[in-house]
Amino acid sequence: MKRALIPAVLLVTLIGCQQDAPPETPPAADVPVGTAPAQPAVTSEAPAPTLAEGAMVDPNQATREQLLTVPNMNEAAADALVAGRPFADMRAVDRVLASHVSDPRQREELYRRVWRPLDLNTATSEEILLIPGVGKRMQHEFEEYRPYRSIEQFRREIGKYVNQQEVARLEQYVSIR
Repeated sequence: MKRALIPAVLLVTLIGCQQDAPPETPPAADVPVGTAPAQPAVTSEAPAPTLAEGAMVDPNQATREQLLTVPNMNEAAADALVAGRPFADMRAVDRVLASHVSDPRQREELYRRVWRPLDLNTATSEEILLIPGVGKRMQHEFEEYRPYRSIEQFRREIGKYVNQQEVARLEQYVSIR
């Protein structure tokens, strides 16, 4: 056993101590004299990070380009959101978007992707009603169980009224601070 171990240790040591040979330089391409090889174009701006399909977009942080990937978002609305930052709450976002997207149903569709999570313990009724698919009854249920101490409490209480899939969907619109 010892005889096999010693050569193995020596081999590992030798391999670790070897220096890598410098990489070979590829042969020069046949380029006519006086012609520089083509260089890739250099851009001064990095591309905007892309968003995953269906990902939520924070109106305080998203780039104009990211906002424009959201269905129903027009250029004027995206520009107004970028110019209006920072937004304290979703009511402020709604005021800006209402001046550029007049149809409340289109704004509701925007809010499926453009959202700043509401604090469950301090959100107003008006803010809660901005959550896509939330009506007066569910808004009442959100407020009835205050103060929320954990997101698990939210899941348990709201789960009395809707299925787990809907609880998970609603959860992406709220936080506990």
